[in-house]
Amino acid sequence: MGKFCLQCQDGTKLKLATKDVTVEVRGESCIVPKVKGWHCPACGDIEYADKDSSDRMWEAVEALGAKAKARDAAILAHARKRLKLTQKQAAELTGGGHNAFSRYERGEAVPMRAVINLFKLLDKHPELVKELA
Repeated sequence: MGKFCLQCQDGTKLKLATKDVTVEVRGESCIVPKVKGWHCPACGDIEYADKDSSDRMWEAVEALGAKAKARDAAILAHARKRLKLTQKQAAELTGGGHNAFSRYERGEAVPMRAVINLFKLLDKHPELVKELA
């Protein structure tokens, strides 16, 4: 008798294995070695077979989340300064509260992907700021 994937819900059988797993969080990735568990060959979901594997996966997710947050904060701060905008002006531009950019740049809040994409675009095409004001 085997286990079936709860995510797929189509009868896909899980395979008990120990293997390296790639973890991705908001564009950052790493490989967690030797994750023991029931692996779904269709969707990649895992039911961990031991606490060590589970702990290492969650530590990787948390570390990648922190790395992505720091990366995004740096992107926003760089672009905002290059555009000569105050944090308040940048927040108004994106429809955020008056402290939104301060919180983004300190890594206390996670901006929507659209905000990051907008400031990446404005960093490359600063003349477009006038179109948004």
